[in-house]
Amino acid sequence: MKITFLGGGNMANALIGGMLKQGFVATDITVIDPGTEARSKLTQAYAVNCVESASQLGSAGDLLVLAVKPQQMKEAVAPLAGKLGPALVVSIAAGLDLATLSGFLGGHRKIVRCMPNTPALIGAGITGLCPLPEVSAEERAAADHVLSAVGSTVWIAEEGRMDGVTALSGSGPAYVFLFIEALQQAAADLGFTPEQGRQLAIETVQGAAALAAQSTEPASVLRERVTSKGGTTEAALRTMAERGVKEGIIAGVMAAEARGQELGKLLGAA
Repeated sequence: MKITFLGGGNMANALIGGMLKQGFVATDITVIDPGTEARSKLTQAYAVNCVESASQLGSAGDLLVLAVKPQQMKEAVAPLAGKLGPALVVSIAAGLDLATLSGFLGGHRKIVRCMPNTPALIGAGITGLCPLPEVSAEERAAADHVLSAVGSTVWIAEEGRMDGVTALSGSGPAYVFLFIEALQQAAADLGFTPEQGRQLAIETVQGAAALAAQSTEPASVLRERVTSKGGTTEAALRTMAERGVKEGIIAGVMAAEARGQELGKLLGAA
């Protein structure tokens, strides 16, 4: 399978690195990027083919990954509109819906919209995917094969849910980093060194997430098991409840979802 990446940024780097580890062949991968430094890094790191412009290609190959910023997408894909043929297009650009992408690509309908997240950079990401009806089961499998190279995948039947995917898992790492940041600040206030605070905070989050992943019980049950009546955890959770921590997180996710809808409309109107 011949694969072309439009854009050679961080997520493209993560995908290419993950794909090569999963058995993809470097000579089957081409990256289009106008940046000389980006092309040089990709060539040295992965030995993939790199070109400056889509005009240097005869076709987009079997699968085209759109990995440029959504604000740049319309202009970036214009030279490819006549070179797609039956190629499957996989977009990892946030906010751009399938109808807008199809319009940018001259009515092309073999498109899968994806929302990965930054842990993909270390192979621990999760990606939501949503296809147009014209995408076959085999093409869905091809898209899944590419995105699963950097983590788990979840297929979403209704595109309207993709803004929710963005709010939950796309933006989600920032929420977790904020929690780690708060734990580290508390550690500093308690007199721990920065190194100690970092280790205590990060490994607590890692361990709790691993426990939740391996358990069949809800997170609420796991929380209750740590919370002894009249104990330290209860005191902490009571104070957090008084400050509206849980409600604030839920409200934040809803705000992210609403903003995703707004940005999608703005990008589609551009």
